[in-house]
Amino acid sequence: MNTHETDAPTAAPGRPDGGYGWVVVAAGALITCVAAGAMFSLAVYLQSISTDTGWSRAGISAAMTLDFLVMGAAAFGWGALSDRYGTRPVILAASLLLGLGLLLASRATSLLAFQLGYGVLVGVAGGAFFAPLMAVTTLWFERHRALAVSLVSAGMGVAPMTVSPLASWLILEHGWRTAMTTTGIAALLLLIPAALFVRQPPAGMAGQARPEAEDPGLSVRQALRSAPFAALALTFFLCCAAHSGPIFHVVSFATFCGIAPMAAVTIYSVEGLAGLGGRLLLGTLADRLGTKRVLIAGLLLQALVIAVYSQARAIGEFYGLSILLGAAYGGVMPLYAALARDYFGPRIMGSVLGAAVMASSLGMAFGPLAGGWIFDHFNGYTWLYLGSAAVGMGAVAMAFAFPPSPTRAPPHPV
Repeated sequence: MNTHETDAPTAAPGRPDGGYGWVVVAAGALITCVAAGAMFSLAVYLQSISTDTGWSRAGISAAMTLDFLVMGAAAFGWGALSDRYGTRPVILAASLLLGLGLLLASRATSLLAFQLGYGVLVGVAGGAFFAPLMAVTTLWFERHRALAVSLVSAGMGVAPMTVSPLASWLILEHGWRTAMTTTGIAALLLLIPAALFVRQPPAGMAGQARPEAEDPGLSVRQALRSAPFAALALTFFLCCAAHSGPIFHVVSFATFCGIAPMAAVTIYSVEGLAGLGGRLLLGTLADRLGTKRVLIAGLLLQALVIAVYSQARAIGEFYGLSILLGAAYGGVMPLYAALARDYFGPRIMGSVLGAAVMASSLGMAFGPLAGGWIFDHFNGYTWLYLGSAAVGMGAVAMAFAFPPSPTRAPPHPV
């Protein structure tokens, strides 16, 4: 059987996707939008916090690095809990922690207190949103699985267009502390009701059907020691290590190049809008052409665009490159969940994806701190983008190591 036959998906006849699954998708998209916006808007706060407190950019960026490290460690635990108790209680608990972390960080009077509030509490909460939501979504869908997880992840693409501009306006009008407090309260008011709409699918529904054919029967320990998981985790790690720095520092980079702060924030927003389109496009293509080949194409585009980004100076160049980069990294991120579901089945999906998110979070942790260190020592961001592009090419090479998916049937003849 050739590569196309093993990688391209098909729907099993007579197994339509669950109708309520689309409600879960809508709730998941809102949750990822609010949570990602609240967690990742630190890039918007960076300059204001540094100016107001005198803390170094590297020190403030270290809070984001700590956030990713803690988020990764927590993701595995949250994923295992979602496998055992369901996704809804996990999201509810994490929402409370997220709000608390933002409120404490907004009141911090020392860099260490800020790093603990934002980095530890927000990080612990952040580990609960991606893996459990992606896992439960894959259980609701068979034919449109990649598109469904892409739509849930699309909330992360909407966040830079909604939460980030709002945070930027609040910072200009009221200062960063009030802005962060407001964001934390708003997150609680939106996340808790949305979590109530998240349900596990009934037995035998779409993605849970045919467990004997689709679930390889591995234990979590066996899955985490397998070659497919190693390929998944390493690709995810390198992918995130490549784009985390360029994404986090793009507002500061644009401002450094002479672009007005509010205009610089719009670059971040355009990147998020492009990420939304990329998720929809690559998710649809993955359902038609196969997840692996679409992932490789997206990773290659990501690496090339990051390399060119190092030469951007004018706002038009930033806009053009942000569209391409947003579409690339936004499009590939949900595909890891689809791959995990294909290889390991639904029974241990939360644990496996949580472990993969742990690896990705380690990658995400490098970028913010590395970018801050590079700026402090070289007074610029060129080496950040060139180094990130090299890491991105490593992700492309690693993605080729994925073996053919064991859970996909040959495609129907065209």
